[in-house]
Amino acid sequence: MKEQLYTIPLNDAVNAHDECPFCFIERSIEQDLLDFVLGSGSSYMEADIRDMTDRAGFCRMHFQKMFDYGNTLGNAWILKTHYLRMIGEMQKEFKGFKPGKASLKNRFLKASESGNAIGMWVREKEESCYICKQYKDTYARYLDTFFYLFKQDPEFRQKIKDSKGFCLPHFGDLCDAADGKLADKDKEAFYEMVLPLMEENMKRVAEDVAWMVEKFDYRNKDADWKNSKDAIQRGMQKLKGGYPADGAYKMNK
Repeated sequence: MKEQLYTIPLNDAVNAHDECPFCFIERSIEQDLLDFVLGSGSSYMEADIRDMTDRAGFCRMHFQKMFDYGNTLGNAWILKTHYLRMIGEMQKEFKGFKPGKASLKNRFLKASESGNAIGMWVREKEESCYICKQYKDTYARYLDTFFYLFKQDPEFRQKIKDSKGFCLPHFGDLCDAADGKLADKDKEAFYEMVLPLMEENMKRVAEDVAWMVEKFDYRNKDADWKNSKDAIQRGMQKLKGGYPADGAYKMNK
């Protein structure tokens, strides 16, 4: 099947023969978003972009990645106007706030269940992130593309069959999405392919980790490492996604 512009990144991810093509895509999208927000294009100087980042803010993880990325001026501009918006919203919340009356029931509620207006506002801000939202929207389109190629492109289906499978979180997303995006016949073919694929590759990574442990036995000091030298980071990725061994993504100056 001839590649289209929107199918190239997914095919590239599968061709990378990574532990999970969607981890590969996730890293690529996130790096592109960091470049967009803070990179040499200076989008942070554009009022419409900064209005969106002011409203959405950033989660703790992405603030850390923005700091690691560099660009002191860009981060400062983003924080400057975001603080103005946050302080304005905070003042509005404080002005309309009235403490609830104490009750025995409230003493046994979790903080997140108390219904405190200020607490709810803070949690809403904690869950809001410009980069997370942009990533989720793009990721959803790649899930659509995956199932389109799965149905239309036998070569793509074979590449998935020959791949190392997926990390568990992205595999779960695929299973959730399959129920709504595949007809019964395609769904049956999908699960017949991916369930053995996941079991086989979970066992493969587990064996690599187990052999790494055995390599620390003095009796195996001269034995071949086989495929276990990077087993820890691959083992972590397979279970939770991401790239534990990656360093900070830095601004290309």
